[in-house]
Amino acid sequence: MNASTPLPAHLLRAADSVFQYTEKCSPATSNLNWLTYGWYRIPVGGASGQLGHANEETLLFCLRGSVRVEVAGQTYRLGYYDTLYVPLATPYRFVGEADSGALVVACRATAEKRHPVHHSRWESIRQDEARIRHLDGKDVFLMFDVSEPADRLLAGYTIYQPHTRAWPPHNHTDQEEVYIFTQGHGSIEVYPDEEHKTFVHGVGPLDAATIPLLNYHPVFSQDEELHFIWCLAGARYWIGDKHQEFMDASVDQLTTGPDSGST
Repeated sequence: MNASTPLPAHLLRAADSVFQYTEKCSPATSNLNWLTYGWYRIPVGGASGQLGHANEETLLFCLRGSVRVEVAGQTYRLGYYDTLYVPLATPYRFVGEADSGALVVACRATAEKRHPVHHSRWESIRQDEARIRHLDGKDVFLMFDVSEPADRLLAGYTIYQPHTRAWPPHNHTDQEEVYIFTQGHGSIEVYPDEEHKTFVHGVGPLDAATIPLLNYHPVFSQDEELHFIWCLAGARYWIGDKHQEFMDASVDQLTTGPDSGST
């Protein structure tokens, strides 16, 4: 840079579209032990500075538009429903497309080890039967599974057909979760037992619910497909791969964990 050649200034209006991060919940605000959830808005042609999380690993989910993410010397393009794992203490940067803004959800969890970057493309996962679990009225897509190394994070998308409910209700002794609704309308209940079923809410796009340990958390769809991200932190397994009772709905409720069983 030639210090004797002034560069032009920029006027930044309050209403201008800019790169923005909104934090929605964290262990300090939501009775969770490990998970933080928020979203990034990247305007058309916009970019971020270098981002990073010294004590956390991160999963990014592209919900709208497309964006490039620079991480560990590589550039990854995220389109609709694509997912990117960013390792512990690894800087990353968003670069917006010239013709598209983007909305990217970020879920983070505390971690101790650094693992490889992993890019999951929705168009590939949604056609790979090895990454899909078919249940009655719903499909689960394993976007970031146990086959991808991480300390605590595991995530995917679930798509409900209209007028479908979660069955059996289940809870976890060793996993906490956040559900982030991405398409459609429905409802969710989160409760420790039937007597204290007081968290009952309708949900729509970009609504979310935190699910602390030991809470049942059934979801119900309405007149249209209902899509949501499930991102968990804790022991790394998906319930249906550990418990056949969840797949065949042969029990009335289910608790998962090291010494748990169905009832």
